[in-house]
Amino acid sequence: MAESVYEKYAVRKPIYEAGPGIKNRQSPTMTFMSEKQAGAPYYIELGWIYDIPDPNPHIHEHVHDYDEIVIHWGGDYKRPQVLGGEIEFYIGGQPITFNTTTGIFIPAGVPHGPLTWKKFDFPHIEMAMMLGTGDPMKGWGQSGISQAKTTAPKKAKDFDYEQYVIRSPMREAGANFTAGRQTPTMTYMSKTQINVANYYIEFGWIWDIVKPGIPKMVHDNYDEIVLHIGGDPNDPEDLGGDMEFGMGDDLLQFNKSYGMWVPKGVVHGPLNWHKVRKPFIEMAIMLGAGTMAEGWGGSFFGEDGVRMRMENRPPTPPMK
Repeated sequence: MAESVYEKYAVRKPIYEAGPGIKNRQSPTMTFMSEKQAGAPYYIELGWIYDIPDPNPHIHEHVHDYDEIVIHWGGDYKRPQVLGGEIEFYIGGQPITFNTTTGIFIPAGVPHGPLTWKKFDFPHIEMAMMLGTGDPMKGWGQSGISQAKTTAPKKAKDFDYEQYVIRSPMREAGANFTAGRQTPTMTYMSKTQINVANYYIEFGWIWDIVKPGIPKMVHDNYDEIVLHIGGDPNDPEDLGGDMEFGMGDDLLQFNKSYGMWVPKGVVHGPLNWHKVRKPFIEMAIMLGAGTMAEGWGGSFFGEDGVRMRMENRPPTPPMK
């Protein structure tokens, strides 16, 4: 059988290149989106934290020429908002401490770090997403991330950097998919939450076959990245299930953790699950759209193959 033309957008095997040489965490981390892998002008790397990293801190104060999003999410699908640790993260010289699943937006030019674990309770994931370049050297090469400092950063601007931190999610997306998954999902980045962040990130745990499956859709104006990441810290490349992801008229099959680059105008879906052996995460990242309505309004196709207008979509059921 001929390989699908859409395989070029799928990252089935991560690159291990970022953050080598650190104990008690995945090191190097797993790169699931980059220019090298899928032609995307974005870079996403993530890795499991197994205990307090050594050395601690190992991420020092640094600064980028690009916006960045950092998310730490808890590894217990039954308590998805509990991080499993406590972290102190300096942003602009201001210490920010959190112990919940947390999203942070870091505009270009804002110094951030060091990042220090204060407590560890159970495994959790750290994800960094560089916006505007899919080349890690452009994003981190001259940032100073590995250069240890002898003193703590000092705050230089009269600005409360808590405004860039999302400690608790909105619950608004995916409420029509009610079986086998977290519903609604957790929104940890949006323009509603952080008004300078024109990106929308929602994710949630899947623990059984999702019903109904997610239908076909197309985004006319925005690129999207979709991640399906296994929830087993001891076998992070194993998705924990068997599923298919539609791209165009092709159905790509997956049973390993993967990233999918969906350029605007590419029809994608349905997403169908056939087996779920272990809980795993599904994450949707809309690029350039800061709200759910901007990103997904009018995107879905009905059973008759006709795109549904936003106002004709089924009503959202109450949150459970």
